[in-house]
Amino acid sequence: MSKLKAISLMGPTASGKTSLSIKLAQELNGEIISVDSVLIYKGMDIGAAKPTIEERQGIKHHLIDILDPKESYSVADFRKDVLNLVSEIHARNKFPILVGGTMMYFKSIVDGLSALPNTTPEIREKVNQIIAKEGLTKLRDLLKEVDKDSYLRLNENDGQRLGRAYELYLMTGKSMTTLIKENPPYECPLDIKQFALIPDRERKTLRPLIAQRFEAMLEAGMEAETRKLYERGDLDESMPSIRSVGYRQMWQYFKGELSFEEMKERAIIATCQLAKRQMTWLRGWKTPMVTLVPNEPTNLAKVLENCKDFMV
Repeated sequence: MSKLKAISLMGPTASGKTSLSIKLAQELNGEIISVDSVLIYKGMDIGAAKPTIEERQGIKHHLIDILDPKESYSVADFRKDVLNLVSEIHARNKFPILVGGTMMYFKSIVDGLSALPNTTPEIREKVNQIIAKEGLTKLRDLLKEVDKDSYLRLNENDGQRLGRAYELYLMTGKSMTTLIKENPPYECPLDIKQFALIPDRERKTLRPLIAQRFEAMLEAGMEAETRKLYERGDLDESMPSIRSVGYRQMWQYFKGELSFEEMKERAIIATCQLAKRQMTWLRGWKTPMVTLVPNEPTNLAKVLENCKDFMV
């Protein structure tokens, strides 16, 4: 039985994925599946650079505004939802286009996921309390004692994945590294043609674009958007939604831990670090992909040319 086909468009933040994906969907009678760990949350529009209804230009988008910020959404949840959506989109005689910058999400589709146990609410709460009361540094120290490979591999600011690794140890008595070796990944169930927008210049050239983008978010009302979340009273920095770049720094500003100017600078730095990690992922990508230069006028034609035989 042949696999269902899809196209993926990956790239770091501020690389122009949204506009290219909409043009591509128009050309291919497509629907877009968002591959973004922040766009899933309701009420987080400006700071997440969520495409507006007008920007979507009538193209159906999926996995946007599906959860409240207090809810969690795992990589396994994403993978299951995407596989269901791809099947539904094909059933409508449309073509699925996966677009975003959350590389772990893309990896879960391309390389599959190890069959790791789900976290219980009690264990998750225990780990969240460690983060809330003692910080990520304490969590990393605990993880280092039981799973040094994951400690070295995971980004020091990635509370979600650091927490997941420690949760697995608390649940099973085994490290995530050991569990992954014991449970090899599944085969990719889709036939995916992969494209990636990768800047061809030094990473430092992204900073002015990212700074300009964050200033535009502030002008568009990101502070008021985040304050509305802050004043709800049921959200905190242990949650993946509030740990998102930009929102986390704004939260610290509201708590009096940062001045407004410090908040801006740290948000820009954090976004640059995110873009750096995204490009590192892409440059080490193991499966074949076609690279594109951001904002190149010929990108659409290049994608369509590469998809000509694939779409048959």
